[in-house]
Amino acid sequence: MTNVKNVFIVGVGGQGIILAGKVFSAGLVGAGYDVKMSEVHGMSQRGGNVTTQVRFGDKVYSPIIGKGEAHLILALEKMEALRWAEYLKPDGKIVLNDFAVPSAPILSGKAIYPENIVDSFKGKTDILIVKANDIAEELGNLKVTNMVMVGAMIKALDLSHIDWDEIIRREVKEKFIDINILALKRGMEAI
Repeated sequence: MTNVKNVFIVGVGGQGIILAGKVFSAGLVGAGYDVKMSEVHGMSQRGGNVTTQVRFGDKVYSPIIGKGEAHLILALEKMEALRWAEYLKPDGKIVLNDFAVPSAPILSGKAIYPENIVDSFKGKTDILIVKANDIAEELGNLKVTNMVMVGAMIKALDLSHIDWDEIIRREVKEKFIDINILALKRGMEAI
């Protein structure tokens, strides 16, 4: 199925990975794609890794993305991009939030946060770096970092034609609609 696209969304608990996947999937469904989504929470409440796999196209039979099959990895945290890189196709793309969240083993001194993660991808894969936390901070709410990144992913996948404002109005709590719409637009502009 050459018309099926595979997107892996990765990060850590508290970054809004699941909401990002739901907003993205809802937009794709609204645009007429067949969409399958799978999510893994892991130890998300303790800062552990969280992933969402989204597959979309004319006809999708499974939500699971195998190693070497992701067209795009959206990473809200740098080390998570490194952890899941083997799922990226050789000609795939990484949209990376240049932000580190040290895990519990790193904070306790039992492990070391990898150095030069961004540099390790350069020259090997197509990587788009987004300072999503900085953008979210400029907007006054770090919790919209996920929507900044979704906006960057939308632009990277050339899906800007979908009415994402309407999707956010349906998927996000009313009091956070405006800031999330703005965050998504700023993410699109960042690419």
